[in-house]
Amino acid sequence: MELFLSGPSFRYECENLCRLFFPYSPVKVEELEDISRAACGEGPWAAAGISEENGAYRYEAVVSDGERQLARTHTAPSLEEYAMTDLLYGAFSELTGVQPAWGMLTGIHPVKLLRQYVEEQGEEAGVEYFQTHCHVTAPKAELARRVLRAQTPAVEALSENDFSLYVSIPFCPTRCAYCSFVSQDVEHAKKLIDPYFELLLAEVEKTAQVTRDLGLSLVAVYIGGGTPTTLSASQLFALCEKIRQVFDLSRCTEFTVEAGRPDTITQEKLVALREQGISRISINPQSLSDQVLRNIGRRHTAQDVVDAFKLAQQLGFSNINADLIVGLPGDDLESFRHTLNGVIDLGASNVTVHSLALKRSARLNAPGGDLSLHSQSGETAAMMDYSIQRLTEEGFEPYYLYRQTRMAGNLENTGWAKPGTICRYNIYTMDESNSVIACGAGGVSKLKDPYSGRLERIFNFKYPYEYITRNGEILERKDGVTTLYEQFRQRLH
Repeated sequence: MELFLSGPSFRYECENLCRLFFPYSPVKVEELEDISRAACGEGPWAAAGISEENGAYRYEAVVSDGERQLARTHTAPSLEEYAMTDLLYGAFSELTGVQPAWGMLTGIHPVKLLRQYVEEQGEEAGVEYFQTHCHVTAPKAELARRVLRAQTPAVEALSENDFSLYVSIPFCPTRCAYCSFVSQDVEHAKKLIDPYFELLLAEVEKTAQVTRDLGLSLVAVYIGGGTPTTLSASQLFALCEKIRQVFDLSRCTEFTVEAGRPDTITQEKLVALREQGISRISINPQSLSDQVLRNIGRRHTAQDVVDAFKLAQQLGFSNINADLIVGLPGDDLESFRHTLNGVIDLGASNVTVHSLALKRSARLNAPGGDLSLHSQSGETAAMMDYSIQRLTEEGFEPYYLYRQTRMAGNLENTGWAKPGTICRYNIYTMDESNSVIACGAGGVSKLKDPYSGRLERIFNFKYPYEYITRNGEILERKDGVTTLYEQFRQRLH
């Protein structure tokens, strides 16, 4: 995909629109004085330009799929991003005949945008503006409204010094075919687990000291990955115990451990988590079709999922999340219905429905990978629609939602919960409504200025080997939390 730009081009936004309509064609950008000079190849291309004429601005968009070409122009009195992106979006939509369910939205936080509109205009006017201004379909606008209503009480309960803790365990039993995360399979990284774990405990302790000195209050803990249950039972116990020892949990209402892959779940590990008072776990089948599981490189079976659920329930876990993915290779609507109804029957209190998103580093995107699934957007949308209908019928409410690039069907990821079982951490991290301080490889601390709404980030090293060899730098970066909070508070005065 070639993109030619001229004038104040709003490059980032125009690039994202190209990816919206041609998600698996890398975008090559060239800036020109005049887009009429664009030299286009055989594949899809687009040109966007803005010029000033007689005190007004002329917006021009030309798009092509390699065979057909469409041009559109618009004149406005001012220079604005929306005038350019709306014109380009309309041209792409007319050329391709595609009207994305989420319209021209390319960001990952559509509900956060809706919240802004609702706060400015009221709920009814804000939802209507969200739908018409952004070209969002009515069903998706209504889904976003439901999510906003469900998460509002948790957001309004926050105080300015509240924060959440995320702890990363970047190891998995095997690497799934669709995965692009930094997690490493245990077979190749086994020797790293023990040194990684010991340094992680040190980072947790350092984080507790920093947040205690700042007078911050911990409200939610989430241990994720990767697959945290690749750790041994004794390590899981020690990690949870360390968190309980060094943090004040008097205002912490939830403690989640993402057990994840059923082939890593044992009675000994679940007992260790239960003894530490873990309030919520995830058992993530992705599918209950053995063939689909084989297609994505999972080594467990559907029966393993059933057995893990029953074992966890026998040991007293009542708040269990199950992650599912629509659009997996070899899956279809009938198979997905079986999966969704299966986890409902198992008694999941939370169900998170993801749309398959393939990043460049995923194995399915490698030469010989199965990309045929990208053209099955109708089937994928039908799976997602079924999940909304079925989970609503069963009394679940959508409470957090986010999107990613290159998602099957250009859809969304939605977390659903039975009444009283929402995961506040998921709301806070996706709504970006409080600070999330991260420990471990790949962790990103997102510090929310409670007085301006600005978000600052501190990055840990991505890979376990880097985390181990440069751990001193990780601990030094935690002092950056202190520096940023001091800046937040100085600006208040």
